[in-house]
Amino acid sequence: MTDKNETLLDGLKVVELSHIMAAPTCGQLLADMGADVIKVERLPAGDDTRRFGKSVDGDSAAYAMMNRNKRGVGLNLKTDSGRAALRRMIEQADVFIENYRLGAMEHYGIGWDAMHKANPKLIYCSISGFGRTGPYAERGGFDLITQAMSGIMSITGEGPGRPPVKVGAPITDITAGMLAALGICGAVVQRSRTGEGQYVDTSLYEAGIAHTFWQTAIHGATGEVPQAMGSAHPLSAPYQAFKTSDTWVIVGAANQNTWLKFVDAIEAPELADDPRFAQPIDRMDNLDALVETLNAILSQRTTAEWLEVLEGAGVPAGPVYDIAEMVNDPHTKARGMIAQVPAATGGEFAAIGHPVKYSAASTEIKRGAPLIGQHSREVLAEFGFSPEEIDSLQADGAIGADEGFAAAD
Repeated sequence: MTDKNETLLDGLKVVELSHIMAAPTCGQLLADMGADVIKVERLPAGDDTRRFGKSVDGDSAAYAMMNRNKRGVGLNLKTDSGRAALRRMIEQADVFIENYRLGAMEHYGIGWDAMHKANPKLIYCSISGFGRTGPYAERGGFDLITQAMSGIMSITGEGPGRPPVKVGAPITDITAGMLAALGICGAVVQRSRTGEGQYVDTSLYEAGIAHTFWQTAIHGATGEVPQAMGSAHPLSAPYQAFKTSDTWVIVGAANQNTWLKFVDAIEAPELADDPRFAQPIDRMDNLDALVETLNAILSQRTTAEWLEVLEGAGVPAGPVYDIAEMVNDPHTKARGMIAQVPAATGGEFAAIGHPVKYSAASTEIKRGAPLIGQHSREVLAEFGFSPEEIDSLQADGAIGADEGFAAAD
């Protein structure tokens, strides 16, 4: 029988040389699943995320969100000994994750070719703006730019003729981290059969494109260029937000059976016989008229009143939450999606919980995000560095003190 306290990736040693968001997100997911993720930060300042938003005594809420369950090592990669120490760690790791510009790892002497030769079982993952091949490989990676170039911004917003709008969340960063974690897990499974590691390469650009399923399908089938539609769906209706007397209600009555339930629930059965709205294709062809008609009806009651009616009728519906409402919703709490993460200097931060639940594995948050270099001596000792070697690295300024560093101002 499997022990519920076991983890999915127990024993997997991961070295993460990362900053900002995509690679730290990848590392966080692997750490939640039980991998021993060692966050390597470049001294003296560390990850720029430490200086995003509010920071107290070196702890940052933004940094804490993506770096819990990891241990921290601080290395000065401008020193020969710092670079040599990092290489020695990667030579013994199962997985190496990085999200720096093309050529940076080769500059440090830890590029894929060199590390694969030194450690054939290594799974080496690069997360970048546009991938490591192709005409844009040398470009930097920024969520705003890849949202624009992947087509996301062209289908987000109120509609044609309005200014371009990005998705509020940095979805290409976050999704690239998720794709990388998925790719690494797949590579781990293959390695269990072949004994060989491999190179895993994904990007923010591809992560953005992956969100355009419907719109890319429409363009491929018809040649049309899909446009922003507010909260509406490009293929079915009604499936969007409608104004109520106090806020907004989301209605998902797109298929025919649900549409018939919906018009009965809102006491407008005549809409089922209206030729403009009779079938799904009719409702899409007359979407503006449909929205105008439904807004006039739904604006007569509050969101809470409509939710009671629609849920009772079996019609998918929901409110539009702000972040505070989402955090405090009882279902969010029941699913463990907001967790309190201990801060390295005391206190706690709220962080998003692991988004997958397992019947026979734990994803417990066992530690908060580390300070810069908090576990340098501990980790290096585990990689076979003697106390004298560690003292020498510290004397050279190649590593940080084991008690950590506060974030730079």
